[in-house]
Formats: sequence, structure tokens, C-alpha cells
Amino acid sequence: MSGHTGRYEKRLSDLAGVYENADAHAALVKSLNDPVVYSVEDFRPGAHAGDLNYGVTRMNPGCVDREFFLTRGHIHAKADRPEIYYGQSGHGLMQLESPEGETRIVEITAQTICYVPPYWIHRSINIGETDLVMVFAYPSDSGQDYSLIEKSNGMRHRVMSSGNGWELVDNACYNPRTGEQVAALMKNNP
Repeated sequence: MSGHTGRYEKRLSDLAGVYENADAHAALVKSLNDPVVYSVEDFRPGAHAGDLNYGVTRMNPGCVDREFFLTRGHIHAKADRPEIYYGQSGHGLMQLESPEGETRIVEITAQTICYVPPYWIHRSINIGETDLVMVFAYPSDSGQDYSLIEKSNGMRHRVMSSGNGWELVDNACYNPRTGEQVAALMKNNP
């Protein structure tokens, strides 16, 4: 992306603790020499309300055991902020989770748009055999919060390969958020 103001990448080792099979993760980090799972280039005009950050995410294809390459996932620090993703190429999923634990899956392919509503946790997953490339945009004052997922030991479901497709399976380590935690999230983000 020309004119970007920021760029970062996440290697497989950066995603320790995200995948169900920690041994397979560690072995793959070593055998593949810690590959890049995804990279992001973005343009951030400022941090004030009313402006938009935008950029491009590129995710490599791959699996850790039966679990596809994915992003850590986040909710916005100002949780009442939405986000939009526009598929450019590849085949992926956007995994969405409400604070109460409801899961929704949106398929991402070229020329598809995914709207992430306010208050929803979201994670990108590459289920294809080529790079998944998406354009994104969200309000500049949104921020990102990764701790909500960490405190719950991940998202409620995992997206796993089912041979020639994918399936949702329960995350055995998932710690549901309490009603008080959900209420506090909503209260702190009017």
C-alpha cells in the first residue's frame, strides 16, 4: 500500500497460546523457521473521532495441526466502534463473537464486504490455499483491546479443518464472561 504510515507483521511464534495444540505450534515454529502468518500496512491520519484508519492485511495460508492460520483477534478499546473488511483475494473467514459469547462466521472472498458491528470481537482466518488479502477501515479513535480474548482463554469456538472444509468446535479452555463483565464493557463504552 503506497503512502502507508505503519507496517507490522506477526510471525507464528507471536501467536503462542492462541492455538489449541501448543506442541504442534512449537514444532511448526521450529520446522518452518518461524514464518510470517500475517502482515498489515495501514494509514492513520490521526487519533480523533470522525476520521478513519485504513489499510491492507495479507495472511499466508497454513495450519497448526487442524487449526488454520489466524489473527490474534481483538475488540476495539472503544468497543462501540465498528469496522469494515473488503476481500481482495483468497478465501477466508471472519470469526465474530459478541461479549456474551454468540459466534457468527462471515465468509471472505474477493469483492465481499464484512461489517463488524460495535461491541463484537473479531478474528480473521485464512481457510484457503493462497494468501488472504483484505482492505479494512475503522474509526481512528477505536484502539484495540486484545486482553478481553486472553482473559477468556480465547474465543468460544475454534475453526478447524474438516478435511475439505472447516467446522466450528467448542474451545474446551473457554472461560465465559460474566454478566457483570459484559455490563462493564457496555457501560465503559457508551
